[in-house]
Amino acid sequence: MSITEFRILDMLAEELNMRKTAERLYISQPALSQRLQSIEARWEKQLFIRTRKGLLLTPQGEKIIEFARSVLEEEEQVLDELLAMEGVVQGTLKIYSGTIVAQRWLPHVFKEFIAQYPHVNIELDSGGSRRSQQAIADGEVHLAITRGESDWTGEKRFLFADNLCLVDKYNTTTAETLASDRPFIRFKTDSDYDQGIMDYWQQHFHRLPSKTLVVDQLETCKQMALSGIGYTILPELIIGKNTQLNVMPLVQEDGERLHRNTWLLGYKKSFQLPQVQAFVQLIERLDKEKGLLQIF
Repeated sequence: MSITEFRILDMLAEELNMRKTAERLYISQPALSQRLQSIEARWEKQLFIRTRKGLLLTPQGEKIIEFARSVLEEEEQVLDELLAMEGVVQGTLKIYSGTIVAQRWLPHVFKEFIAQYPHVNIELDSGGSRRSQQAIADGEVHLAITRGESDWTGEKRFLFADNLCLVDKYNTTTAETLASDRPFIRFKTDSDYDQGIMDYWQQHFHRLPSKTLVVDQLETCKQMALSGIGYTILPELIIGKNTQLNVMPLVQEDGERLHRNTWLLGYKKSFQLPQVQAFVQLIERLDKEKGLLQIF
């Protein structure tokens, strides 16, 4: 089988949908169906069951997909090692990132990176920070950017501390804001973010908000606060520089700002790849020149 056929099987197993896979491969569905039939004939096994809702992997298909992915991973590793021997920064940089960082911070980093390393392809997957370690462990990415505390045992590098602030459209002091009869807009998440805020709230404000409005996105918190519905606590990364909100710092007992740390995670072998080294070096340069929260 060719590498192209292995890639076809990998995408089919990922999408479990002929139309979506054909679109990703820039070929027609009939052409894709013909390629799949040819692959199945070569193995003399049915790899997928076709249904109205999509594709289902057969047990034989699962085994062959596992083999195909191991070949693709081996090919990528060999290509990366060859490029490293030649001192050429090419290949693919695969990153998993928390949603906030992916939306607010990474575009500015990627803009500089692409300008400096135009031959490197970037694959970005984003979502909750809890999935970051699994994405690395499963070999899906080289690096993961995560927020909050992490028990990752591999390479772990500090990026920046993102201060958390109380924000309100109308009031300018914490006392005025807390006395408001408008609701506290709470970002409810299964991470340690919400728990950290509620711990701080009880320790420093000594009473729970009289009203709450619970949402599932930080950006929703911000838009609700901008509309004047209520007040909330947001990271500076979400607040931005030119905001119409009144921003009130939250200080802990030791005098430090309440903050949330952002980390870069990965395996040691990944940090040795030239495209990863180039990305890390760019971050270090930006931090030295401007500060990582001052680049946007």
